[in-house]
Amino acid sequence: MRALPLSCFLLLLGLFVTPLSAAERPNIILVFIDDMGWGDFSCFGNEAATTENCDRMAAEGIRFTQFYVNSPICSPSRTAISTGQYPQRWKISSYLAHRELNEKRGMAQWLDPSAPMLARMLHNAGYATGHFGKWHMGGQRDVGEAPLITEYGFDDSLTNFEGLGDRVLAELDAYDGKKPKLWTLGSDKLGRGEIFWEKRSLVTQRFVDGAIDFIKEASAKDQPFYVNVWPDDVHSPFFPPKERRGDASKRQLYLGVLETMDEQLGTLFDFVRNDEKLKNNTLIVMCSDNGPELGAGTAGPFRGHKTTLYEGGIRSPLVVWGPGLIASDKAGTTNEQSVFAAYDLVPSLLAVAGVDAPPEANFDGQALPGVILGQSTESHTGPICFRRPPDRPEIQNKQLPDLAVREGKWKLLCSYDGSDVQLYNLDKNKGERKNVAEAHPAIVERLKKTILAWHHEMPADNGADWEPK
Repeated sequence: MRALPLSCFLLLLGLFVTPLSAAERPNIILVFIDDMGWGDFSCFGNEAATTENCDRMAAEGIRFTQFYVNSPICSPSRTAISTGQYPQRWKISSYLAHRELNEKRGMAQWLDPSAPMLARMLHNAGYATGHFGKWHMGGQRDVGEAPLITEYGFDDSLTNFEGLGDRVLAELDAYDGKKPKLWTLGSDKLGRGEIFWEKRSLVTQRFVDGAIDFIKEASAKDQPFYVNVWPDDVHSPFFPPKERRGDASKRQLYLGVLETMDEQLGTLFDFVRNDEKLKNNTLIVMCSDNGPELGAGTAGPFRGHKTTLYEGGIRSPLVVWGPGLIASDKAGTTNEQSVFAAYDLVPSLLAVAGVDAPPEANFDGQALPGVILGQSTESHTGPICFRRPPDRPEIQNKQLPDLAVREGKWKLLCSYDGSDVQLYNLDKNKGERKNVAEAHPAIVERLKKTILAWHHEMPADNGADWEPK
């Protein structure tokens, strides 16, 4: 099915973005970093490490400061950015683990292949599609019968221990004279793909090299491409090269992994930048899947971290680069106005590509192509809702909010039954330190009604009954 011209499609949405000819369908690269905090890029304020390659992309592109992922933990976050829907719709609300634990938490074993996949929609429109990096939407631990990544619309894939098909497994070298340990979590026993072994510090480079080879092949065919580059850096365990181990503290090892990943991603960025054709017709979108691990990365000015519904767990740095695609006067700028989320990227990228989604897609996200191309400072219309992972009711013996909703400048958090309400005006209090619920009863009532209705609409998990060991 031939897609509508981009200009017509966007006019129907009441938007306008400079149209692309059929011969100029943009290439898209989605870089989805693992467990990196909002403040971990040096261009987002990190003074403890230098991420010069990612910073250069921001200096030539657009930084977004009010971008969210749809979960504070990996598997559901990856589901949202792949499907354009709330991950709870597919019963993926925490990280996928072994079979018994998935069942205990009331979760699926893998993402249903019938889910609306960005990759499949682009593939059906003529794109070459490849996934290189962490998957974590099925095929992990003892779940060896999950669908292969290529069954979700990808022509080719190379993953790690969190997926099936060809994969790279890590050797953990602490440079202490001992034999490196193998990091597999059972993946080496599952079969269904060739296994390649690499030092932990070289796994991201292996994914980057695979992506570059895939892009070369697509370019030789004059075929537009969509490529996921999803490193499992900067997730623990932290095993940077010997020269970047510092004092071997958790924080220093993390920073060493961060700088190494930046250097390796730079190989991909330079490959695209140095090819004039690719440079002028490739959009690179880069963000993190959730907030930082406690004691490793930094969420900058925000409260919370990975697994929590405070801003530090769900707000992600976002950089969009594309010299031939984004508004020329927006290169090097920061969008501090637009509030939107990962599930908005799916319909937005389809719109940029001029590809129609099938009617049954039923995205929860909204098409905001003008925002990511720097031609608008719109926001997601209406609420953006969140539910905590079912297995994360507390941390450090403190009860965590079960639900959260962001709408406009307001953020409300509460328990499953609507109690324990916290309300924050993020325009005035982005650090979520002053609870103003008592001063705004009407706003509390409206947002509480919104989030509870959404919570009951979503398939249930076992969060309310979870008993931590």
